[in-house]
Amino acid sequence: MTNAYPSPQPVVYEGQFGSFTITEGDRRGVVIYRAGLLAAAICFVVGAGLILGVGPETWVLRSLSFLFAGFWLGLGVSLATIHIYLIPLHRTLQVFWGIGGIAALVVAHQFDQPFLQTVYEQPLTILGVGFTFAALTGIFFKEAFCFNRFETKLLTPLVPLLLLGHLSGLLSMGWEQGLLAAWAVLFGVFALRKVIQPIPPDIGDKSVFEYLEQTSASTAS
Repeated sequence: MTNAYPSPQPVVYEGQFGSFTITEGDRRGVVIYRAGLLAAAICFVVGAGLILGVGPETWVLRSLSFLFAGFWLGLGVSLATIHIYLIPLHRTLQVFWGIGGIAALVVAHQFDQPFLQTVYEQPLTILGVGFTFAALTGIFFKEAFCFNRFETKLLTPLVPLLLLGHLSGLLSMGWEQGLLAAWAVLFGVFALRKVIQPIPPDIGDKSVFEYLEQTSASTAS
């Protein structure tokens, strides 16, 4: 019996190294990438809102430890599913994420006080934990380069400015609070805009990925 409602034919795209189609798996990967970003952004925005709005109360500081863990995990999911043509850069960001997580665990278990209180009061810990935010900045840079988004153009220099400013002691409390608030707002805007962005642009030119895989296989053999 003929199907009265045949499945629509997949759209064929012309890439730099040939034609390609976008599969359901490709779309699922983008959705997971964006979900990870959204989870990380929610954790960061809630944490920034608590510390800026409520202050360093004990329950806030303890809550920030759990929010950082959620932020770190969400970022890891995004780094596992993001599409980046330069494989060495992709792997570097994943390594940064891993180093930052290990450093965070060490800091959290070395001191009795809440994790982020330790990071704030002992800025040298940023030399380890900061790798997590270096990975995040890599995502911001990639999104700014690929999609020309104003928020990621601002976030790319803002994140290292705040972290290095605190590490060096050059920023006043007011400047740190202002930059943190700006970071939270822009990160939230970025994550929300990714939710409504069409999926194909986040997949990119699959022919480039296929070409790179073939080149790598040929080199290995």
